[in-house]
Amino acid sequence: MTQPIAIFWPGDYRAKPNELALPNVEQATTQLEAALKRLGRSTYRVPGFLTRPHEAIEKLGPVDDPMIGVCAHWFYGPHTTDGVVGKDNPLLLASNFSGTWPGLVGLLNTGACLESVNRSFSRVWTSAADWTQDNDFMARLEEWVTTGHVEYREDELKTPHTPSLEAKQLSDEVAAGIRKRRVLALMLGDTSMGMINGYFGPRRLNPIGFTEHKVDQAWIIDRGRSIKDSRIDEALAFVNSKGVNFHYGETDAKDFDKNATREQLRDYLAVLDLIDEFKCDCLGWQYQLGLINLRPPSDFAEGLFNSTCRPESNGDTIACATEGDQGNLVPMEMMKRLLKAKGLHQAVMFHDVRWGGEHDGRFLWVLLNSGSCGAYAFNHDPDTLKGVHSYRQPAGYFPVPGGTLAGESLPGKMTWARAYIRGGNLWMDVGAGEVIKLPAEIRDAWWNGTTRQWPFMAADLGVRQDTVMAHYMSNHIAVAYGDILDEMIALSAALGFKVRLMQGTDLR
Repeated sequence: MTQPIAIFWPGDYRAKPNELALPNVEQATTQLEAALKRLGRSTYRVPGFLTRPHEAIEKLGPVDDPMIGVCAHWFYGPHTTDGVVGKDNPLLLASNFSGTWPGLVGLLNTGACLESVNRSFSRVWTSAADWTQDNDFMARLEEWVTTGHVEYREDELKTPHTPSLEAKQLSDEVAAGIRKRRVLALMLGDTSMGMINGYFGPRRLNPIGFTEHKVDQAWIIDRGRSIKDSRIDEALAFVNSKGVNFHYGETDAKDFDKNATREQLRDYLAVLDLIDEFKCDCLGWQYQLGLINLRPPSDFAEGLFNSTCRPESNGDTIACATEGDQGNLVPMEMMKRLLKAKGLHQAVMFHDVRWGGEHDGRFLWVLLNSGSCGAYAFNHDPDTLKGVHSYRQPAGYFPVPGGTLAGESLPGKMTWARAYIRGGNLWMDVGAGEVIKLPAEIRDAWWNGTTRQWPFMAADLGVRQDTVMAHYMSNHIAVAYGDILDEMIALSAALGFKVRLMQGTDLR
C-alpha cells in the first residue's frame, strides 16, 4: 500500500450531534494523522461530515485510495456503507474508546453493516490520549498500512459444543411451538439510525419461523387520538403505584412533566392495541427519526413492554426492540420462550454495547440503551416497577419531552445473544457472562461518563475486550438473567442459524 490515505468523517443525520462532537472528532483525526505520519504515510481529508447516504456515495464513491473512517461519536451506518459498497480498496474503521463520545458504538454498528453487504474492512481502536503511545494500536495500524487489513485473535470464537440432552429436549419443544405457529413481529416503521445490519426482512425471517407485519408509524398518531383519557389515567396511576420515580422538572428537564408521561402512555396504549389487533408476538419500534419531532420518546413505553408489570398487562412481556432492530428482536423472542420453558423469568433486556473498563481483575462492559431494558433488571421482582427511574431524554437528541425507563441492573449470571447477516446467511452469536454490582463511586463515574438518564448494566461478557471489539457484529445485545446457553445454541441451530459461541477460559 503506497497511495495516500483518505480520512473521512461518518456523521449523524442530525446537525446538532455533529456540531457537539466536532471538537472531539477533530482531535481524534489529528491524533490519527500524527500516528500515520509516524508510520511514514501521507493523508488527506474528505471534507465535512457525511450526513446523508448521497454524501457518502458522492464523496467516497470516487475514492480509490485506502480509506479510514474516524469513529469518534455516534453516526449512521449508510454514511459509510453506501459510499464504499462494491469497492475493494482497503477500508479501516478507527475508533476512540470512550463512553462520553461513543465512537466504538458507531464502529460496531457500521462494521456489522459492512459485513452484511460483504464489504471487507478492518477495525482498530484506542483509549489513549496520545494515540502514538498506544503500542497495540500502532502495531495494528502499521499492519493495516502494510497489508490492507488487520488480523485479530480468534481463540474465543468457537464452534458450539453439543448441548446437553435436557437442553436439546427443551429447545426442541420451543422450536416445535414456533413451527406450529410462526412468530409474528409487529414492525412499527423500518429500522432506524442506519442499522443496515438490523433488518432481515421476510426472505430471511420466514425460513427461521418468524415473519413481520409492517405498520407505518403514522398509525401511532392516528390511533392515539382515540385512546380514552380514562385509560391513560389508569395507566399513569398504575406506574405510579408500582413504584416508578419520575424526575420531573429537574435541571435540564424543566419541560418534563406529568403530561409528557401521559403522552408516552398514550403511545404505549395505541401500540398495545395494534399488537392485540394483529395478534403479534413481539415488537420492533423504529421511532427515530420519523417521530422524533412529532411524539415524545418511545423509551418509556418500550421498557414497559419488556416488563411483565405494565399497564393492561396479560402477565407476559412483549419483547420490544428499539430502532426496529430485528437482529436483537429475534434472539429476544427466542430467549423469552426458552426462559419460560425452563421456569425462569422471561424478561430479556435490550442494550447498547456502550463502553467498558477494568474492575477487580476483569473487563466489564457498560451496557446502556436509552430505555428498552425492562424493569426486572432493576428489582428481580416481576410484579413491581420499583427501582425504575424516568428521566427526561436529553433534549439535544429528543426535542419533544419524555422520559426513559432507567435503573441500575442487579447482579447475576446471564446469557446473551445477537443475530446478524454474514455471507448471505443468518448467524447467531451466543455467550454466557455475569452482571456485576460495582462499588457506588465506580458505578457513578461510569454512569455519569456515559448517559446518566439511561438504564445501566455492568457486564462481564465472558470474553476479552479485544474479542468483542474485533469480532462482534452489532452495537446492540440481548441479555437474559439465567443460564440458557445450551438451550440457545440448540434452538438457534434447530431454526437454521449458523451459530458462533463467544467464550473465554475465565468464566469465574
